[in-house]
Amino acid sequence: MSAKAPSNSRNHLKFHIPESIESSIPLGSTKPRGNKLLVDPSSRIAQLTPESRQCLYRLASYRPQKPTVTVPRSRRAAVLVALFIGRSGDLYVLLSRRSASLRTYAGDTSLPGGKVDKGDKSIEHTARREAFEEIGLPRDRRKVPLLCILEPVLAAELVVTPVVVLVLDTTLRPILNAHEVASLFSHPLASFLSVTSPFNASEPETVEVDYHKSFNVEWSAPHGQKYPYRVHQFLTGREAGGIKPIFGLTAGMMIRVATIGYGRQPDFEVITPGAPSLDERIAWALLSRPVFRHACEKEGVDLALPMKICGVTRAELDALKKGQDGQDENGGGGQGKQGVSEVARRRNWLRAWRAKL
Repeated sequence: MSAKAPSNSRNHLKFHIPESIESSIPLGSTKPRGNKLLVDPSSRIAQLTPESRQCLYRLASYRPQKPTVTVPRSRRAAVLVALFIGRSGDLYVLLSRRSASLRTYAGDTSLPGGKVDKGDKSIEHTARREAFEEIGLPRDRRKVPLLCILEPVLAAELVVTPVVVLVLDTTLRPILNAHEVASLFSHPLASFLSVTSPFNASEPETVEVDYHKSFNVEWSAPHGQKYPYRVHQFLTGREAGGIKPIFGLTAGMMIRVATIGYGRQPDFEVITPGAPSLDERIAWALLSRPVFRHACEKEGVDLALPMKICGVTRAELDALKKGQDGQDENGGGGQGKQGVSEVARRRNWLRAWRAKL
């Protein structure tokens, strides 16, 4: 990494984790099962609350549903959900503020992660490599064991897989890559299931703005249909210092991690009734978004199954491609009329949302 840790950099893990925890403490009695690390609920990790212990056990025991459709490698990405134990025995997640110099999502609150590289051996490898490059988190499984890998989620131009780990080493000190990360902070995991702020009631953000908000946006579906997609936002409690709320894809992934770990549904509605399944959304993205479809063609990914899932015929797909290719020839950037309108609508909506923050 080119970036070096400043001399006054703060050890965020040490700040939250009980001093009695030793870096060598394992997750109790563990038995590897593939890429999994199973947590014995009777094991003793210093000051873990019973709820946190059960949360780790559920996450380590979780097996994701295998995706139905194949996503081209060049359109795959991963993020690392790095959990650690706070002083009171609760679980926290490490979040970062993206650098203001980045071309996309500058200054947003996010999880460390990025696209799959040619040399990555697995999606876990991608997540660990990106976290090491961005915040200096070691790739050593003894210090940062794997808990689980969740189902992928759909972003604008990527399919992103969350990889959940537990940071055990209390001596770790973040080394931020200034080109990608401006700052690092933490947030209580259980708070992603609540509408109640976990922060001090005297803080301005907790008085003037709701801790949790959600909105429905329209996304395109086959045959010109539209479907509702719910977007969530959580305050970080650091908005006065320039930290943006946890929003969109990151918020959705954290809700999923917390739901699995704590074994209960959030206090709010997560998915809009009538919304399509993940497989349906990814399948339609592979067909309708040029960046996905071109990657499928280049990498030889068969689109027969996505067409079947979406109920799209070969003639309809050819007509969609022809319309988008024609738009490209006329200076439309290859998105096509439908692609341009959806991207523009999403961009304008995000711009309006952020203007309220």
